[in-house]
Amino acid sequence: MKLLKLTFLILLLSGGISQAKTDTIEVYSQAMKKSLKATVVKPSGSEEKDQEFPSVYVLHGAWGGYLDWHRNVRKPNLLQDLADLYQIILITPGVAPFSYYYDSPLMDSVKYETYISKELIPYVDANFPTINDRKSRGIVGLSMGGHGAMMISAKNPDLFIAAGSMSGVMNIDVRTWVGNEATQAERKKSQQEMLGEINYDYPFSEYTAVGLVDQMKENGIELLIDCGIDDFLIETNRQLHQLLLDNGTPHQYIERPGAHTWDYWTDALPFHILFVNQVFEKQKSK
Repeated sequence: MKLLKLTFLILLLSGGISQAKTDTIEVYSQAMKKSLKATVVKPSGSEEKDQEFPSVYVLHGAWGGYLDWHRNVRKPNLLQDLADLYQIILITPGVAPFSYYYDSPLMDSVKYETYISKELIPYVDANFPTINDRKSRGIVGLSMGGHGAMMISAKNPDLFIAAGSMSGVMNIDVRTWVGNEATQAERKKSQQEMLGEINYDYPFSEYTAVGLVDQMKENGIELLIDCGIDDFLIETNRQLHQLLLDNGTPHQYIERPGAHTWDYWTDALPFHILFVNQVFEKQKSK
């Protein structure tokens, strides 16, 4: 098995051709009264196998969509190769820009935590050969999707065993970002439209990842936080890292050269899927 995975890894890094199949689905959200698209990437030959597979939800960032992880990565067929390598099913949901994957208390059109946790996951488990168990389900994401992965997993520990963030918005307080002040003002305005007046200072709001560190500790979900040192969100990641250290939450934290780019995320995703798969394997031995 190790030799087989090594062979797959060599093909993955060299841009080998995958036979994994990708389906596009459309799931109606009763909570938001609209349909949303996603892709489901299944390992090669899964339809001929009498077998169920672990699943990982891979979330996109702001301005993005359900096809981002297929169209924008720098290695063709990256998700398909990873599905084959680890024999897992990968799901890429699409959500609205700047929604941060939370449920708005003010807007019925922004209920993305409910959509992912109570509508999309049950649909996928009912229609694809996934293992319907938290021990075989993970969630990762980039930027806004990193926030979504950390927030949704913290609030729904019955659904996930592992979560990963790449260049994540670990604090939606734009004062912690490094960058264009006009853009930051626009983001804060959109947050206020969806959330109203929330507390951006300690104790942090439940609508931002840094406000959920106690749940992260209590839940015991395995966490990987990864950010480039030149990323405008680096301080939000360092802040979450320190809060998790302060309250004694086990987690892995990585800083490495790179910025808020698809080059960075293309390199990051294989490590996040490896991390989640290692958690899956560890659960099998328990």
